[in-house]
Amino acid sequence: MRIIFYTGKGGVGKTTISAATGIKLAALGYKTIVISLDVAHSLRDSFDNDEQLIAQSTEKQIKIQENLWIQEINVQDAIVEYWDEVYNYLRSILNRSGLDTLVAEEIAVFPGMEEICALLYINQYVRENKYDVIILDCAPTGESLRFVSIPTTLEWYMNRIFKLERNLAKIAGPVIETVSSVPIPKDAYFQNIQTLFDKLEGIDKILTDPKITTVRLVTNPEKIVIKETQRAFMYFCLYGLCIDAVIINRIFPDGVDVEFFEVWKQTQKHYIQEADNYFSDVPIWKVNLFGDQIIGEEGLRTLGNVLYADIDPAERFADESPYKFRKVKEVYQLTMQLPFLTKEEVNLSKQGDELIVTIGGFKRHIAIPRSLANSKVSGAKLTGKQLVITFK
Repeated sequence: MRIIFYTGKGGVGKTTISAATGIKLAALGYKTIVISLDVAHSLRDSFDNDEQLIAQSTEKQIKIQENLWIQEINVQDAIVEYWDEVYNYLRSILNRSGLDTLVAEEIAVFPGMEEICALLYINQYVRENKYDVIILDCAPTGESLRFVSIPTTLEWYMNRIFKLERNLAKIAGPVIETVSSVPIPKDAYFQNIQTLFDKLEGIDKILTDPKITTVRLVTNPEKIVIKETQRAFMYFCLYGLCIDAVIINRIFPDGVDVEFFEVWKQTQKHYIQEADNYFSDVPIWKVNLFGDQIIGEEGLRTLGNVLYADIDPAERFADESPYKFRKVKEVYQLTMQLPFLTKEEVNLSKQGDELIVTIGGFKRHIAIPRSLANSKVSGAKLTGKQLVITFK
């Protein structure tokens, strides 16, 4: 099975490209599902077939055509399926705090529920081997990063806090309830959380296995968008995910000669060149702006054929992250894959939250985590094909 994330800044065209990729994969014979992880779903709208979609509105997985399904996660349905005891407990606490019942029900859907529900569906499909490819149409970058960090956070909670909370509620709960009106969670609440955790078992290994899961960053040739994509590239590497492509979308084609667009075209060329420098470790695919909006199956099919003209989207285009951050004995290290170099060819400098690596005429800007923004580069060494940079 393959799992492919499509993510980037809001408004860059992630949903359209995810849908077009799904159509291309289905045409190649892959049994494919495209799952929307964005709370503001627009995946259905991309296919522009209200009659077909409404007819299947009660289905979790909506069939679009042969080999292709889509799914927009409905958190209310997922709560009934996965979160019933937890949700009811949270709702009762909020209701007793004086909130209106309807407001309490809305607020009880706490941040992260949607993402965990998505992880549950993904893990279920992997275990059942239900599809050949899962396409994830992700929310904007920040929420996508929270999504991939949830398995680690949840594991920490289960190992460090969960058992203590459960035992405390069992032993001290009856005593506390005699002197307090705040409800104490029953054992069914903790059993619900344990069941959820069991259903998520192994999802962290799936997401960080480059043979299964890769990330494709969608961007536009504009300064702010390219900068956010650069930071996203760094953070996905930090979380251990493999990025196997960057897609630059909505490029003005050469045939656009109207004087009004000339400055835009020059600006785009400048930031496309910067993107080539920033993301040179992975393939960069470029898509021109179409003459009209891309909508409906025919439009999505055209986009898919342009974007993946002679390649199979299910293939892996990178096997590991191009660089990794780690902490070794209180020293932070950045490891980069740089084969065929000698130390005389490498020059390092730091500017704000960027590390600038210069190799001959090639210059690479690497966004670094905020925790290292005030650190200094204390050393660098080449070991085989890797450049190891230390911060202090």
